[in-house]
Amino acid sequence: MKTLVIVTHPNIEVSNWNKAWMEALQKHDDITIHELYKAYPDENIDVSREQQLIEAHDRIIFQYPLYWYSTPPLLKKWFDSVLLYGWAYGPDGNKTAGKEIGVAISTYGTEESYQSTGFNRFTLREILRPIEALAHFISASYLPHFSLNDTSVVTDERLAQSSIDYIHHIKTVKLAN
Repeated sequence: MKTLVIVTHPNIEVSNWNKAWMEALQKHDDITIHELYKAYPDENIDVSREQQLIEAHDRIIFQYPLYWYSTPPLLKKWFDSVLLYGWAYGPDGNKTAGKEIGVAISTYGTEESYQSTGFNRFTLREILRPIEALAHFISASYLPHFSLNDTSVVTDERLAQSSIDYIHHIKTVKLAN
């Protein structure tokens, strides 16, 4: 299975987690890494190029830090620009049908803060519902998300383990029921 990981971090060079995950991903030939902010510093998205990338892969993982309970702005723009009527949905819009879509997300908040009784009042699964709905709308399958919480706590051991866990997740995750 060919996997495309679309990394959308506005400042990847200062990110301990997303940067470590990318470095771990680079060791796997069956995983393509695509950094949106690096590819499009001017935010002018090459729609044709992006659509070709999607068509060439079976599994698409959106990797990003939780950004005000949503995606970073460039990823939202990517959704609006790339997933077009007649290509991803609508009459003859079948290029994403059968693809698998997932999310790998990092949060500053603790796992406990992403509970209905926690500080954020919602679980990550609830916060990620728009991505799940997007996958459904474009006839793709939605995969369970991968998350790392409490990213303020950085140790070498935790960085290494999260990278191992992330690679394992990408390679073994099964469709949600």
